[in-house]
Amino acid sequence: MSNANEDSPSALSQVQSRAVSELLRVSPVADELARRFQEAGFSLALVGGSVRDALLGRLGNDLDFTTDARPEDVLKIMRPWADSLWEVGIAFGTVGAQKDARVGEVVQSFEIEVTTYRSEAYDRSSRKPEVSYGDSIEEDLVRRDFTVNAMAVSLPEKRFIDPHGGLGDLAARVLRTPGTPESSFSDDPLRMMRAARFGAQLDFEVAPEVVAAMKAMADRIEIVSAERVREELNKLILSAYPRKGLTLLVDTGLADRVLPELPALRLERDEHHRHKDVYDHSLIVLEQAMALEENGPDLTLRLAALLHDIGKPQTRRFEEDGRVSFHHHEVVGAKMTKKRMTALKYSNELVKDVSRLVELHLRFHGYGAGEWTDSAVRRYVRDAGPLLDRLHKLTRSDCTTRNKRKATALFRAYDGLEERVAQLQEQEELDAIRPDLDGNQIMKVLDIGPGPAIGQAYKFLLELRLENGPVEYDAAVAALKEWWAKQN
Repeated sequence: MSNANEDSPSALSQVQSRAVSELLRVSPVADELARRFQEAGFSLALVGGSVRDALLGRLGNDLDFTTDARPEDVLKIMRPWADSLWEVGIAFGTVGAQKDARVGEVVQSFEIEVTTYRSEAYDRSSRKPEVSYGDSIEEDLVRRDFTVNAMAVSLPEKRFIDPHGGLGDLAARVLRTPGTPESSFSDDPLRMMRAARFGAQLDFEVAPEVVAAMKAMADRIEIVSAERVREELNKLILSAYPRKGLTLLVDTGLADRVLPELPALRLERDEHHRHKDVYDHSLIVLEQAMALEENGPDLTLRLAALLHDIGKPQTRRFEEDGRVSFHHHEVVGAKMTKKRMTALKYSNELVKDVSRLVELHLRFHGYGAGEWTDSAVRRYVRDAGPLLDRLHKLTRSDCTTRNKRKATALFRAYDGLEERVAQLQEQEELDAIRPDLDGNQIMKVLDIGPGPAIGQAYKFLLELRLENGPVEYDAAVAALKEWWAKQN
């Protein structure tokens, strides 16, 4: 693989050798596809994130290509070759495909996107990019967001194309734009959020001139659709180093436009320094929650950890004894979480789950340090429902005190709670707590038909079940009749 940057320092040789081995791995499918384009009179190149990841030694089976062929020609070339084809992005010049190919002794499945050379820019009042097609790969690369994503490898000859010094920036672990940051961000303001996202994903630094442009142009993010903003935010939050990206969003003023509740957590300390920096605390809680994840990044848990204290600014009170209180901040925070996530067009289910976790994150502390009653444990499990495991992780993550004795006491208390939950779950099937009589049985016992009274009776029996655990049928009937007599 030849290098367009002949004067690149020798320190890059290791990076390049990794790329060669990665590209050799995907050659069976990439070269086969390139030959089909070549036979049709078109060029094809691996591009962008695929080249970057190859150089980092982390190329997966999602491959991005660029071509001078127009979308209709791409379809003609790929339709007889691909195992499946989709045209979801064809309005933006992208054709997607899935192809199984033998790599060594193993058949692997590849997700492929082929995009026509293009340039795109926002109209000042538009929320969607206008797409126009280009005729050269250099024209295509200059419109890319960052230099580390503006490299290509033309196929099948494997010629390395790097007109903007992306290889050097990759070795230096820095994010710069191919042209001026101002021009790049004018073309697509979402690139400002991508700077934060790539910094968080790759643990790269963002060049000072890029940060300066982000600060100066932060208000331009407001023309980008909520859905695109949400997707970038998700990728950032699910990254390996979300604190890095979130800090950049806050410091540049972008967070004021897309997630204003986060910078609002930077409360001024009172003169006695009696309360913690809520902003930094929230980032620590996020990192501690990440450390407890068991099956990969958990968006629900991470969002709840990040947002769990957003109700504090609205509920902060300075008490007469000098203390600072945040009474009911979990209730206020849950409402704020629902409002913000709805504005960012999150799914109803995710909004419900995250806001519920925010609402419940203090519940453990409300029971005090003493022995939990069976009734308290049942209510805790009932209220958490399917979110119980995440609530365990969030509650544990919310301890950021530097007082080791206090932290140890809290963790021991929560260990005790989890043990109590496990014991009762084994005895009583806590995950499906319901009254000892169903609606039909209630109507039969009370000799009444459907109506509001059935719901009231059901609620009474549920409270009885939570308070006392499961009871025998006859005892439940007797309690129900006694309650009904008092109602009449």
